[in-house]
Amino acid sequence: MRSHRIVTIPGDGIGPEILASALDVLADTEGRLETFHLELEEHIGGVACHERTGKPLTDESLEACRTADAVLKAPVGLPWARGADGTETGLLGGVLRNGLDLYANVRPIKLWPGVTPPIKVEAGQVDYVIVRENTEGLYLSRGRGVGNEEAMADVLLMTRKGVERIIRFAFEMAQRRNGSPSDGVRRVTCVDKSNVLRSFWFFRQIFQRIGEEYPLVEKEYLYSDAAAQALVQRPWHFDILVMENFLGDLLSDLGGGTIGGLGMCPSGNYGDRVAYFEPIHGSAPDIMGKGVANPLSQILSAAMMLEYLKEEEAAQMIQRAVWSALASGDLAIQANGQPVGGSTAATKAVLAHLGQS
Repeated sequence: MRSHRIVTIPGDGIGPEILASALDVLADTEGRLETFHLELEEHIGGVACHERTGKPLTDESLEACRTADAVLKAPVGLPWARGADGTETGLLGGVLRNGLDLYANVRPIKLWPGVTPPIKVEAGQVDYVIVRENTEGLYLSRGRGVGNEEAMADVLLMTRKGVERIIRFAFEMAQRRNGSPSDGVRRVTCVDKSNVLRSFWFFRQIFQRIGEEYPLVEKEYLYSDAAAQALVQRPWHFDILVMENFLGDLLSDLGGGTIGGLGMCPSGNYGDRVAYFEPIHGSAPDIMGKGVANPLSQILSAAMMLEYLKEEEAAQMIQRAVWSALASGDLAIQANGQPVGGSTAATKAVLAHLGQS
């Protein structure tokens, strides 16, 4: 039996609730297949950790993440927990992504059955991936802004190494996918603002050069504002979109809004040696403890983790169970993104369909 050491971080707000749902699904999948074992090791992170230690994640926990086979993290941060500079103290993005050099943030945007989106599309017509550079760009200025009461500046920085590796990651992923839902073409879209900023022209030139190494993958270019419009008007056209850090953060939330909310959106953060997986949404403290949070983002993040661990059968079993539960109506998502019957009902529905998948 294959064994994998997994660090879990329950996080803040609804984090512990939806992580518990994902762990239940993982345990059930493990028990059904009996081909692998997840050795879970919980570490505190986020606001609670910052209040206790002065850091959102201790050095010991960061090292545990570095040496684990994978990390499954729930949302962290609380909007009222802020430092003297005004930024949230419980966030782990900079700690984990930069600390572990996890340069690729992968955010699948997929419309599942039984979900009523705010745009005119059907299940299966939206199935693209935003590949977001994760360690540079505008967010490299996190904690480094300079200024005074009259002005403030944050610097956007891209390096050749950073841009090359994220673009190559995007093309390699495109080669493994089945292309866009509309035409089946394997396509990578470069999203930038190269008509205005030299840093984005730098990004585009590197994209052009590396793209020549992948003749079987179609290349195209969109300015970020045009991309925002296109993701609403013709999302079925896209396969892979690659972009700078800040743009990826914005456009992935826009994509989530078109498929029933961020509660449907998992993500993975990949480096050369380690990866961690999490929902793309925040900790939603306004619904904390009410039992109404949508656990699917966390459950689907767990499935992405299994894919990374090369437990493809287990990952596919979970994805099929989610699809089946939604398609059958046993699991329904309301217009506000919350599951009918709450988190427990949603988890039970997925567990029920695991046996049928």
